[in-house]
Amino acid sequence: MKKYFDGSEHEVVTVKDMGWTGLKNGELLKRAAENSFDILVAVDKNLPYQQNTGNLPLSIFVLNVRRNILPSLFPLIPDLLAAWNQPLEKKVYIIDEKV
Repeated sequence: MKKYFDGSEHEVVTVKDMGWTGLKNGELLKRAAENSFDILVAVDKNLPYQQNTGNLPLSIFVLNVRRNILPSLFPLIPDLLAAWNQPLEKKVYIIDEKV
């Protein structure tokens, strides 16, 4: 999915790029904050319920799709980019799949 952000004004890296594969959500959020990330994009719908969302170190976008596959995720990219161009709070944002 990363390649679909080429040409945008945003630098996008993956968990794999950072060597963070296998980290649990809490540790992932901690590492992202320590590395000055502004935004985390996830497909884990449970993330908002597993973390203390009142004290987040960055903005989190959860892509709410029925299946975590590129054809389901790709249509959400324009909404994601539009949201990123607005002033963001350090909270969880949900972007729903259009059905």
